[in-house]
Formats: sequence, C-alpha cells, structure tokens
Amino acid sequence: MAIDPQFNENREKVGEENGVAVWGPVDEPEELGIRGTHVAVDFDLCLADGACLEDCPVDVFEWVDTPGHPESERKAEPTNEAQCIDCMLCVDVCPVDAIDVDAGRTA
Repeated sequence: MAIDPQFNENREKVGEENGVAVWGPVDEPEELGIRGTHVAVDFDLCLADGACLEDCPVDVFEWVDTPGHPESERKAEPTNEAQCIDCMLCVDVCPVDAIDVDAGRTA
C-alpha cells in the first residue's frame, strides 16, 4: 500500500512536529500518521532504509526517533520541505512508496 496522494483532503491535520504538519490519525507508538505537506512521508509505511536521505540533493529529510513503532525506530522526516526542488528522487527510491511530493498541495 502506498501513501495516499490526497491525504490532505482525506485526513485531518492534527498538529505540527519540528515545523512539519502532522496528518492523522495518530496513536503512538504504532500509528504515527503522515508528516509534511509539500513533501509527505507516511510514517506508518516508512521502513527507514535511508535512500531518500542519501539521494535528496537539497537535504529535505532528517532522521527522527520513533521508538516502539513496528516498522522502524526512526523515520525520515521532511523537516526542510521548503527546500524541495520537486526532482522526485525521493519518491523514485522509496522501496515502500511512503513518500509523495506535490508542490500544489496545501495544509
């Protein structure tokens, strides 16, 4: 299952973390929701292989700890999503389709 590209219409914004929008539902530690808007990462799908961090030419992503999550204990958060140049490398390299990029998406 891939990230829902219309998550901003289908989910409720439940807050912010590190300056990044958090889209619910969230029920920690098992259900963490989606982080980001322009660059969005479904934390429940992310398995933290690091490909997005390695390939992003403008360093959009940073590791954040997610202790107790069944997929991985850290996630790639799009903390610097404002720097995104829409190259789509992160989308292409994500092995579980946990990332979606859409410059027109708003919170």
